[in-house]
Amino acid sequence: MILDGGRSHLTYCSNIHPGETWAEVRANLERYVPSVRDQVAPGQPFGVGLRLSAQAASDLSRVPVLEELRDFLARNDLYVFTINGFPYGKFHGARVKEGVYLPDWRNDERLRYTDELSDLLAQLLPDGLQGSVSTVPGAFKPAVQEAKDAQRIAENLFHHVAHLVELKRRTGRHIALALEPEPCCYLETVDETVEFFNRYLFRGPALARLSELTGLSKTDATTAMHDHIGVCLDLCHAAVEFEDPVGCVKQLQAAGISIPKMQISSGLRLAELSTPALEALREFDDPVYLHQVVETGPDGLTRYLDLPEAMRSLDGREREGREWRVHCHVPVFLDDLGDFSSTQAFIRDVLRLHSQAPISDHLEVETYTWNVLPEHLRAGGMDQAIARELTWVREELSA
Repeated sequence: MILDGGRSHLTYCSNIHPGETWAEVRANLERYVPSVRDQVAPGQPFGVGLRLSAQAASDLSRVPVLEELRDFLARNDLYVFTINGFPYGKFHGARVKEGVYLPDWRNDERLRYTDELSDLLAQLLPDGLQGSVSTVPGAFKPAVQEAKDAQRIAENLFHHVAHLVELKRRTGRHIALALEPEPCCYLETVDETVEFFNRYLFRGPALARLSELTGLSKTDATTAMHDHIGVCLDLCHAAVEFEDPVGCVKQLQAAGISIPKMQISSGLRLAELSTPALEALREFDDPVYLHQVVETGPDGLTRYLDLPEAMRSLDGREREGREWRVHCHVPVFLDDLGDFSSTQAFIRDVLRLHSQAPISDHLEVETYTWNVLPEHLRAGGMDQAIARELTWVREELSA
């Protein structure tokens, strides 16, 4: 929905709906999006946060299929302003885990896929509206072993920014890529993200390379780099990393890193590692997604790739004075989850800041784990839960 007199756009990410082919994505859009719109913004234009796998993007690239989507959007007063280009392949119903980052930005196929997504978005964007595509934070952290791996990531990002520059020349459409920091990834914390941008994207050699690829002057290449690549700030990820909710935003802004998209999402918080809380947490251990755990305690922050590893770490270890935060997206309107809570307070702090000074024009609720959540968190239908999340965010912003 449109907020702030047309400046901000709030939607939800369609990756909550299982579907890898365009036919499946289209069926989900028809089934759920108009229903959600009618519950939260009846009679108003409603923006779509589109998730396209590589297969769906290829299907949609055919002219007749794209025209069918345009017709559907027009008939239902819908518009597309952002695409989730993070999961390349299958995202529901089978093991995803660390495979979700592949192909990563070391691989030319990630570049090709992201170029294709930006081309599609340019053909769907309404006049006068900028677009965003969110993507993996470089790679899974263990995959980046040497400086040449980071340089390869940067080189492919240069090529994509050059593609976005040329796309704007040809179409007039401005699209920004948004790298999404995530626990246990190459870009994990805000500190690491700022370091990467400063070292590999904003320095002289990087700008010279972009100038070479685009024909822009160094000054214009500097502007293009800042305009066309930034961060997708996922609030669950940042909360799990124990970032400061206000400080992390201001740190990115101070570094000149744009935030083309902010994903409004909530994780799990165990303020105390009690036996009941840990037993209840086992319900969230599923074979599909990684649930990274970050612990704060006497020794500072300790990170675990997944819940089983974190659980094993407690054997014979003192639990007192330790807190866990878990990467598992739960509905943003929930805080009290029985034996533990969510990271909703982090969202509230960031939304309060946003209401004072907008952080991003693109706000997207992302609770993609619906099908693997414990049954008691799936009360009511999916579209009702999505509508409730959007309503909660809107009310927080206007509070």
